[in-house]
Amino acid sequence: MPNHLQWALVASLLGGASAAGLYTKSSPVLQVDAKNFNSLINKSNHTSIVEFYAPWCGHCQNLKPAYEKAAKNLEGLAKVAAINCDDEENKPLCGQMGVQGFPTLKIVVPGKKPGKPRVEDYQGQRSAKAIVDAVVDRIPNHVKKLTDKDYESWLAADGSPKALLFTEKGTTGALLRSLAVDFLGGINFAQIRSKESKAVEQFGITSFPTLVLLPNGDSEPAIYEGEMKKAPMLEFLSQAAQPNPDPAPAEPKKKSSSPKKPASSSSSTILDSDMPTDSPSPEVEIPPEEEPVKVPVKAPEVAQLATPEDLESKCLNSKSGTCILTLLPESESPDSELPAPAKEALSTVSELSHKLTGHRLPFYSVPAINSRAKILRAELGLGESSATEIIAVNGRRGWWRHYSSEDGLSLHSVEGWIDAIRLGEGSKSKLPEGVIQAVEEKVEEKVEEPKEEKVEKEVPHDEL
Repeated sequence: MPNHLQWALVASLLGGASAAGLYTKSSPVLQVDAKNFNSLINKSNHTSIVEFYAPWCGHCQNLKPAYEKAAKNLEGLAKVAAINCDDEENKPLCGQMGVQGFPTLKIVVPGKKPGKPRVEDYQGQRSAKAIVDAVVDRIPNHVKKLTDKDYESWLAADGSPKALLFTEKGTTGALLRSLAVDFLGGINFAQIRSKESKAVEQFGITSFPTLVLLPNGDSEPAIYEGEMKKAPMLEFLSQAAQPNPDPAPAEPKKKSSSPKKPASSSSSTILDSDMPTDSPSPEVEIPPEEEPVKVPVKAPEVAQLATPEDLESKCLNSKSGTCILTLLPESESPDSELPAPAKEALSTVSELSHKLTGHRLPFYSVPAINSRAKILRAELGLGESSATEIIAVNGRRGWWRHYSSEDGLSLHSVEGWIDAIRLGEGSKSKLPEGVIQAVEEKVEEKVEEPKEEKVEKEVPHDEL
């Protein structure tokens, strides 16, 4: 892979290419450099995707149309940025970020600590749709899901402004998530399903989706009656609080008396968004002593159940709660690399297991070398073992559920499926009688001491 010196040499051999960037000032792609990368990307509340490129790189030039299209489609939802690694001042940053070839795309997701984001390599297709889908999946979710049982306590929790979306959907859309990011710390956001009749009746909701704003504990609720578009919704919510500036100022500033005006609408949108991301100020710089954060961190790998005993003791016994299992396909040899769908599935469930830490919902991967996995596929009618399958299984309750979606293995789609399981929604299939019985018989045959003793010593997973 080329290092910094090789980059410069290649550039000179290709006709003395200058450090002029690939994107013009009118491009929807946010152009960043080593001076403002930390403030515009690392310290932002918004998710970003950053292209590390060189102007002379043919693959970078080929990516440009799709990348600019993705930037237009993500306006107001996330940042689509690019940094010219052929510029001498940017080369140290590109090296710190582990860039070894062009173009390199990295997704930067805000972390729990300001300025300490989670960075992961984008390895999907180089198409606008694939880029948009990957970024949308990683927009932080600060929206609470409510039901008739808990919405009143949420409303009465404090006197801060609140925004409540009544919707027919169980998943949280990118538009609402992006608004929650814009008003993080100023307005608390939540959503509630149309089937929650008590809340629907209390607020007099007759159509879905409907956004309700409660400016404070004593004010009458305000009903939003405009289009579900970013700019007008931002303006509507600004009557209760001012959107967060981006990048955030070095020192907290008092809110001005007049709300921030939303940017003008964009004619292109595929994600209910017409709010362009604010352009950076050329004066924004990080202090000389502050270096850009190098955080190429990925979510931890999902625990693997490599043996029949592991699978049976964790998830396939009469005391086990809900497990999310990723059944991996057979490979040509033990050393063979997993196919792309299996890698995508593992990446998705790894991200979700990290995101849902604390919900007591265990995620496991099950390799094809686990003979019990092949039997399980047959018992559940999942067909050949050449495909990657994601299932939920609950031994204690005796049910299972298969993930199958036209949206593929996107984080948003799988998360929606898991949310439905957690909320007790959707149909479940009864586990065939032989699944649990077969486990018990098999354990007694293969293990000298009864396997049940080990299971009884374990703390069962909480029921969802």
